Amino acid sequence: MTAAADLVLTNAEIHTLTEPDETAEALAVRDGRIAAVGSAFDVEHLAGVETTVRDCEERVVLPGFVDAHTHLPMVGRRLVNADLSAADSPAEAVDLLAARAGELDAEGGPDREWVLGFGYDESGWDDDRYLTADDLDEVDTDRPVAAVREDMHLASLDAVALDRLRGEMPDADVRTRAGEPTGVVVEDALDALWDAIEPDRAAMRRAVHAATERASELGVVGVHDMVRRSEAPAVYRELDRVGALGLRVRLNYWSDHLDAVAELGLRTNHGSDRVRTGAIKTYTDGSIGGRTARLSEPYADAEDGSGDGDDGDARGQWVVDPAALRELVARADAADLQVAVHAIGDEAIRETLDALEAADGARHRIEHAEVLTDELVERIAESDVVASMQPNFLKWARSEGLYAARLGDERRLASNRFGDLHEAGAALAFGSDCMPLDPLFGVGQAVTAPDDRQRLSVTEALRAYTSGAAYAGFDEDRLGTVETGKLADLVVLDRSPWAVEPGEIADIDVRATLVGGEVVFDREP
Repeated sequence: MTAAADLVLTNAEIHTLTEPDETAEALAVRDGRIAAVGSAFDVEHLAGVETTVRDCEERVVLPGFVDAHTHLPMVGRRLVNADLSAADSPAEAVDLLAARAGELDAEGGPDREWVLGFGYDESGWDDDRYLTADDLDEVDTDRPVAAVREDMHLASLDAVALDRLRGEMPDADVRTRAGEPTGVVVEDALDALWDAIEPDRAAMRRAVHAATERASELGVVGVHDMVRRSEAPAVYRELDRVGALGLRVRLNYWSDHLDAVAELGLRTNHGSDRVRTGAIKTYTDGSIGGRTARLSEPYADAEDGSGDGDDGDARGQWVVDPAALRELVARADAADLQVAVHAIGDEAIRETLDALEAADGARHRIEHAEVLTDELVERIAESDVVASMQPNFLKWARSEGLYAARLGDERRLASNRFGDLHEAGAALAFGSDCMPLDPLFGVGQAVTAPDDRQRLSVTEALRAYTSGAAYAGFDEDRLGTVETGKLADLVVLDRSPWAVEPGEIADIDVRATLVGGEVVFDREP
């Protein structure tokens, strides 16, 4: 006799997102896995006395979203500090930071020293410039103040913070004007800031809790989290041990952890059902927003007189040079560890592919891969490399957007070529880089991309955020599609992304999120 299901979802529009995408109206879950998918008649006989039956009221059910590249604790830190993403001017960013300073004064306690804000994006301001020490000195005259740009490759510091950290920062990554620091720091200079503001275990627990709740609200059932010198791995494992972790986490450790990871005997895919070791993560270059992504041709605005001071090399910079990258990839590959390499500019992508293609292991990853040529698209498609990309970044590739200024129209329309990569047969995985942490926002960006080379269909974009992301994490046998035997990691959407106007996809609400058949988010009717 067939055992009764623990949960039945019925009266639904279920998209399996298999190849081809098949639809069903009901599914059953037993012991955290999908036990049956089909018609209501096929499935409802599995409902027993103790089975929970949920009427989905004809809503869409999909595999849960897997964010293949994020910094989940940063989402939490933005929620508990000043969220600068909504600021539309330097003055409003300063006001938000000042309000946070007031909150810290009211709270008291040991965490009140630094005034922190995250997520500012000057590209949408009329006054298109980075925040400076002169701006942030208005927040507080006694305490260190830091505002981190959305891409996390650039930060702005007040005079107190700059004075405290300047000696630990490489001169080349401290922006100057007339020989004096402006308060703007990039790339390796941020290491001193991250060390100074890294949360302790209790603060990290609060950040992770806030971030996982937000992820569940957005239908995210799994993340590939990029971690460095952080309490986050310990917090994830603590929560997992007591059954309180509401999503699945792959820990992609920064390259300065490589020796420790190897010595501990950790290998890619080792771990529990909820927390597993992922890749070794490294950089090659920086970001387009900070003019530090490494390009083969100069930035369009390299000499725009914007007043941001010394912008360094007109073609960007190496964060890890090609020789060091090749040595790192070889070491990680020899330790049976997947490698995930941040490469945004076309010159950085070319060097990254050279390094990854020389490795013996399969399924290494290139993160971002934004500025592409026809040759690079073909090389990625012909390799075993996963293109782990962020459709959210297309928000900067619109006309008159940041990439139009930084790259010029020709390169901004040839950036983030999801359509070309898919057509060429590349393994494509989507993540958010928490800019923002919202899969449906990313899907909407890919579907409405300004150029055919960038654009995907709704189904293709959803697959990149489900089965594609699962593949990037060696999870294709567990996650990513709605099939019998797979984990019951699911999302219920209020409206169909196939039925709304493409520009409305980002506005679709998540009705419920399930991980292992457990409802971790349920929106009130």
